[in-house]
Amino acid sequence: MADQVRGIETPNPVLDTVLILGCGYAGSRVASRLLRRGLTVHVTATRPEELARLAARGARPHRLDVREPGQVESLAALARTLSQPLAVLHSVPLVEEDAVEVDPTPRLVAALAGRPARLVYLSTTSVYGTTVAVDESTPPAPRRERERLRVAAEQAAAAGPWTTLVLRPAAIYGPGRGAHVAVRTGRYRSVGAGSHVLSRIHVDDLAALVEAALSSHVTGAYPVADDQPAASAEVAAFVAGLLGHAPTNPRPSADRIGASHVPRHVDGRAIRRLLGVTLQYPGYREGIPAAIAAEEQAGPLPESP
Repeated sequence: MADQVRGIETPNPVLDTVLILGCGYAGSRVASRLLRRGLTVHVTATRPEELARLAARGARPHRLDVREPGQVESLAALARTLSQPLAVLHSVPLVEEDAVEVDPTPRLVAALAGRPARLVYLSTTSVYGTTVAVDESTPPAPRRERERLRVAAEQAAAAGPWTTLVLRPAAIYGPGRGAHVAVRTGRYRSVGAGSHVLSRIHVDDLAALVEAALSSHVTGAYPVADDQPAASAEVAAFVAGLLGHAPTNPRPSADRIGASHVPRHVDGRAIRRLLGVTLQYPGYREGIPAAIAAEEQAGPLPESP
């Protein structure tokens, strides 16, 4: 799968029904945006409490756990009932089966049976491996097995008879999730002694990009990030100033620094330009105070997976 635009057709097709597979932290924000537009939104999740929250917002919930027998067949039956045109957001992560991580995407693609006209797959910048500088022209360079599985998932998603756009977000933060939560709860840990520069994206900006992507014919694979990559120590100091207490800062052992903490500068401007999306939070200095304010208004939110 090429990492550049393979074709831009007529933008903004009529969108009637959306199916969100794996409607978690980012997917629930996408669902809310689509519901406000009056669209019919079907959502899947594994946890009953998450399905109940989504149903309360007006979504049509369906339990889906790809590890359980018969669940993928149930998805196939659901897909056959959904009205057209249908767009799908695929946000189901890797799952563990028999103590081994596997990619459920081929089974999900087969269950959809060609019903969607559009599929957006939410991947990750970890597919770039140890590449430090990333933009829309950077190819994947997976080194670990889970990174190779994510690249394979992207390829499987793009193999169906629909237009496909792969979005590869940097570290996602927002209400209930991110450095401010880690500092507040005493769970903050530095990455590379705090000197590693990381890219991030606020969950609401990611949701805006996904919403635009579902109504677009842009294809290919693109990194997603804000415009303010920063060292983790810099962000932690900023958060400490906002919250009034300092982060604990033990240096983690090498085995705790995973692929998501590889120092990486992600340039996400290309996909924003193609989809016509302007960031609400260009960097953490805008996004973190907004996340804290949202938590104070709504009450403490659980940190989401």
